[in-house]
Amino acid sequence: MGRRRSRRGSNAAAFMFMAAIAALVVAPKVADIAERQAVTLASVGVCVLAVAAIAAVLTVRHRRQERARDDARVLAALRQNSLSPSEFEEALAALCRRDGCTDVRVVGGSGDLGADVIARAPDGRRIVLQAKRYRNGRSVGSQDVQRFGGTAHTIHGADVAAVVTTAHAFTSQARAYAAKAGILLMPAKALAAWESQTGPTPWN
Repeated sequence: MGRRRSRRGSNAAAFMFMAAIAALVVAPKVADIAERQAVTLASVGVCVLAVAAIAAVLTVRHRRQERARDDARVLAALRQNSLSPSEFEEALAALCRRDGCTDVRVVGGSGDLGADVIARAPDGRRIVLQAKRYRNGRSVGSQDVQRFGGTAHTIHGADVAAVVTTAHAFTSQARAYAAKAGILLMPAKALAAWESQTGPTPWN
């Protein structure tokens, strides 16, 4: 019994000794493999992030190029006076973007409460435009201006409120109301000057 126990103890000690030797030999290799894998994974992660960043930049650039093409198209149509009412709103938004406005949005449509284009002027003021696209030579009446005046400042918080139109004139009643309500009226001649950059913008 004593000899068996001695043999068992010797075997256990030998096993532990061999395990220790194996650990000393294998551990550095395992650590080296783990380190190389960590470097590889880090490299892969960096590559993935770089590809994602490049894709984001290219996407933004593509969208800007598309926007520039669309703006050029509607502004060319504006000069020819061949826009639909919704395209006219897009043309006014394009003019705002061209002249340094930010956060430019076309909001015209059902439930717009008189606002067709909303933007931020270069100096930070809030701009609210109502677009009036007329194909004939009629004047813009006071009712149109009054409806806009009831919402431009109180609902939309306009610092600059303007009615921009392809019509050549506003009625005297419309001009009188606009003067009291602090609304800028921009008929076709003033719009053409804005578009050609020979006249002021609505916020200047």
